[in-house]
Amino acid sequence: MTMSINATRATTAAPSRDVLTWVLVALGAGNVANAIWMLASPAGWYTGLPAAVPDFGPLNEHFVRDIGSAFLTLGISLVWAAFVPRWRVPLIAPVTLFFVMHALTHVFDTERGVVGAEHWTIDLSGVYIPALIMAALLWIVARARPQP
Repeated sequence: MTMSINATRATTAAPSRDVLTWVLVALGAGNVANAIWMLASPAGWYTGLPAAVPDFGPLNEHFVRDIGSAFLTLGISLVWAAFVPRWRVPLIAPVTLFFVMHALTHVFDTERGVVGAEHWTIDLSGVYIPALIMAALLWIVARARPQP
């Protein structure tokens, strides 16, 4: 009897390994990798990122590390959400808010001429698409969440 109770507990306690789990792990790992790069080598990140980061101002290593800390937090939150489904909405919501606010800041700065119009396309893959992905992901997770 003890063996069957433990087997049942293991089955019910294990998070599902659906596609969403692996999407969250991949997104989380990407954010963690970016964070490690920012924290370990701010100057390397600043000049090595495919996007035109220097167009937004001179290198400030402390600021890059501050943002790296934020990306580490985002990545850990996404990985946590991957393996604890009941926490997905409260963990993904602030990550989404960060990415959307980041995108809106780029819109604002591009519109007011801080950087040239070419940034609409330069920032597409690294700023705007991630914000859209996170918003869609939050919407999917929120809709799939069981109602209380």
